[in-house]
Amino acid sequence: MKLLALETSTDSGSCALLLDGDVSERCCPPGRPHSETLLPLVRELMATHGVAFGQLDAIAFGAGPGAFTGLRVACGVAQGLAVAADRPVVPVCGLEAMAATVGAPRVFSLLDARMGEVYAAAYERRPTGLELQGEISLGAPETLALPSGAGWVACGNALAAYPVLAGRLRDAGYALQPAVLPQAAAIARLAAGHLAHGAAIDPALAAPLYVRNKVAKTISERLGEGGKA
Repeated sequence: MKLLALETSTDSGSCALLLDGDVSERCCPPGRPHSETLLPLVRELMATHGVAFGQLDAIAFGAGPGAFTGLRVACGVAQGLAVAADRPVVPVCGLEAMAATVGAPRVFSLLDARMGEVYAAAYERRPTGLELQGEISLGAPETLALPSGAGWVACGNALAAYPVLAGRLRDAGYALQPAVLPQAAAIARLAAGHLAHGAAIDPALAAPLYVRNKVAKTISERLGEGGKA
């Protein structure tokens, strides 16, 4: 299987190429917009391995949740490349990719959603792969519902961004891995499994996963809180 994966849902953008089980990954340079650096990095990665876009089985992308602009970059680039090469696309949840990176039987993936909130998803490993427990949620670090039971590993940048959340998890007996973020290598490996189970879609149907449907307060809301229009 040959599969290209793109991930730009956080400041840590990356792309990866899966070739018959082996994965090669490149990371976007820090401090520059992913919209400027991702495509040149993809072309360099493909050229290094001598793979043409038409030889790919599919193009995967980190669908989110995450930064709105970043989600649109990965989705848009994946769509454009897939249409040009007549390939399908495979959307993969970044929180699932984080859980796959940790590799524990029970993983609670947590991303900083900004605006004082956290994206969260709990995964348990089954013989068929990672299984989402409940739904992906968005909540305040002080009140975010925690999955019950023992043996959980919590991961993601929300742990460093919100010490109160890290404290709650420590008190509940969770192991913490704050450095874990969605990365293209994990997206590629998960996408290979999804593709094998028929999860590829037409590029025209590709869309980011927006857990939050509101990214800014209205003028009336800001004025009501004593802010400026």
